[in-house]
Amino acid sequence: MTRWRLDIAYDGASFSGWAAQPGLRTVQGELEKWTTQVLRLAEPVQLTVAGRTDAGVHARGQVAHVDLPREVDTGRLLHRLQRVLDEDLRVTDVSRAPEGFDARFSAIWRRYVYRLWDEQSRPDPLLRNHVAQVRGTVDVEATNQAALMLLGLHDFAPFCRPRDGATTIRTLTGLQVQRRKDGMLEYTVVADAFCHSMVRSLMGAMTAVGTGRQDEAWLAEVKASPKRHNGVLVMPAKGLCLEEVGYPDESRLAERAELSRSMRSPDELAAPALPDAALPDAALPEEQR
Repeated sequence: MTRWRLDIAYDGASFSGWAAQPGLRTVQGELEKWTTQVLRLAEPVQLTVAGRTDAGVHARGQVAHVDLPREVDTGRLLHRLQRVLDEDLRVTDVSRAPEGFDARFSAIWRRYVYRLWDEQSRPDPLLRNHVAQVRGTVDVEATNQAALMLLGLHDFAPFCRPRDGATTIRTLTGLQVQRRKDGMLEYTVVADAFCHSMVRSLMGAMTAVGTGRQDEAWLAEVKASPKRHNGVLVMPAKGLCLEEVGYPDESRLAERAELSRSMRSPDELAAPALPDAALPDAALPEEQR
């Protein structure tokens, strides 16, 4: 078998998320169906993805891998997929994966951007399926100041929907908001990984503080909660986009994958974080650049 890396982009509005589900249109389902068909394989392929996005969430820099028999002609796979996939789903590149590469477990960070309009924004109706709206005006400085308390290695259970056997310990390395010239707000969030609904819950908490509905004391209370906090709003999916996935250099891919497969424990919270590959500067608050 030969492992191939697929770089993928999609508009999530018409998808029931990434993960294949019977009777529903999903990104994984479409890609696996058409890859199997265009390569005329006897058995359906299985894709492994860097980050499983929820229904309505978009992606510009999603990454997946697929293992194919060596005799399969993959030379025209990209071209063939472009012809059969609908316009809201594109495979932007197909490349032979380096040894040890795992799209999910080799990743060292994921970068999401959440786009939002407030009362200072000038909404563009052409972007209505990609930008959420909120009442009031977001104070960018106050939001970024509050975000600093969430950076680092923490148990993000207050911001996650629980799943049996899944850890909620994550390392959040970037969380900041910027206002564009047209008034649109762009929240950039970077972490080694994210648990279910974590990004949209963080956006709900940041928006509550930024608009003055809550303060930093409330955010500290949320952060200290041992389980999901009922006061945190999960923001709409349409504002969220997976922009980029980061990987270490090829010599460390297998090592990183092995480390990621290990279940994280609360003991890690008392230990310093290990240095890893460089993060994108744009994803870090000024205090960290």
